[in-house]
Amino acid sequence: MIKPTSALASTPSLIDPETAEPKGIPFSGSPQSISTDDLMHHLSPIVTAVMVDAEFFLRRVKRICGELSPEEAALKLHEMALLHLNGRHPSRLYRIFVYDAPPAEGRHHTPLNKKSIDFSKSDIAIWRRAFHEKLRGLRKVALRMGEIHKNDPFWQIKPEALKELLDGAKQWGDLKDSDFRPDIRQKGVDMRLGLDIASLAFKRQVNQIILVSGDADFVPAAKLARREGVDFVLDPMGAIIRPDLNEHIDGLRSVLRPKKKAVKPLN
Repeated sequence: MIKPTSALASTPSLIDPETAEPKGIPFSGSPQSISTDDLMHHLSPIVTAVMVDAEFFLRRVKRICGELSPEEAALKLHEMALLHLNGRHPSRLYRIFVYDAPPAEGRHHTPLNKKSIDFSKSDIAIWRRAFHEKLRGLRKVALRMGEIHKNDPFWQIKPEALKELLDGAKQWGDLKDSDFRPDIRQKGVDMRLGLDIASLAFKRQVNQIILVSGDADFVPAAKLARREGVDFVLDPMGAIIRPDLNEHIDGLRSVLRPKKKAVKPLN
């Protein structure tokens, strides 16, 4: 006998664990006792696509959970996506789309001493590749990769070094290569996200989209999806969003957010 369990991110049989689904949701009681929520769930089951901006997710999850290994971060992303299926009206998962770009590679030179460095062997690149590899092996995850600029990166002074300069604690001549960081920018990530939203909406493959992001660039795609009847929910992971963004979404829900600091009682 097969145990009444289902694979991760799927829904158990609604009637009998040994019967293929779906066969419809049985209503109990008289027709007059059927609630509107039951009827709507029966007529229009919720099928959800979760779309995650990986760059935004990694910044927020570091603030919420601290330093994580690549495998832990990938599992946390997957867990967060699945939590969105257990709202007031449980839904079925269509797919988890993760949008990112590969780490920088190739040899480049530091801004001051012109020392040659291999970006592909950096700790950031090794971490990111392991993160992507773990995501590829997770259930229902589709990794959508953009690109990065192939030219030599621009170098930015780190905020802490800039603050020391402004405060007079450091002079320009005191700067070292370690006071700079490469400004490596992704290409094509937002475009792929927007195209996927449009495709899912036009093809009626889902009727709900959960977007994990804090960027306003998604607004045109969100407006298109809403016009096609898709319930569009934003998860900013507890971050504060611009007030006008609420106009272009159907809901705001963060399932993973920083813990509130305990308020000390007054003596």
